[in-house]
Amino acid sequence: MPHVEKGMAVGLFGGSFNPPHAGHALVAETALRRLELDQLWWIVSPGNPLKDHSGLATLRERIALSLACVTDPRIKVTAFEAGYHIRYTADTVDLVRQRNPGVHFVWIMGADSLRTFHRWERWRRIAHSVPIAVIDRPGSTLSFLSSTMAKAFDHARIDEADAPLLARTRPPAWTFIHGPRSSLSSTALRAQAQRKEVRIRTGGEAGDDAPS
Repeated sequence: MPHVEKGMAVGLFGGSFNPPHAGHALVAETALRRLELDQLWWIVSPGNPLKDHSGLATLRERIALSLACVTDPRIKVTAFEAGYHIRYTADTVDLVRQRNPGVHFVWIMGADSLRTFHRWERWRRIAHSVPIAVIDRPGSTLSFLSSTMAKAFDHARIDEADAPLLARTRPPAWTFIHGPRSSLSSTALRAQAQRKEVRIRTGGEAGDDAPS
């Protein structure tokens, strides 16, 4: 777990990152800037309980690829969940708050995750434990109006202009942050890699999938 000092504002950005890409980096950088964070922890999880693990790269590979995506020294790539055998975000939030009293944590997620947030284990507890910042993602902009979480906690949404105050706001509290968006997705990148592998095995050209 990265070192922090009391009084710091720290973003928690968790995911499988299978693989990590520039879209993830954009979410992290946007959160750092708009929330005025001291640090952001890029938490590489052992595996999302809601996703199929058959195509999951090793934790070591995903950590290395995540490190290659990061340029800001305030972004700390970590995989401490594996050491504590944690599977659920609710447990991650409980752990970091217990281990770091006096630190102001805020959960960071892309708008695509907001659509399914109500399927997360103890999702209401998460919302009552830590402020949440939702960063816009392509195709998910309206999730802040239509998702189950957004409707359930509509009373707790703060204006985007007050985003710098979010980390120090008593939960439940959340905001939706608009800004630059990347169309990259881990699912699409995995599919592209699989198609390329098939073409190579069947005698196709490796460069067939290169963008035109």
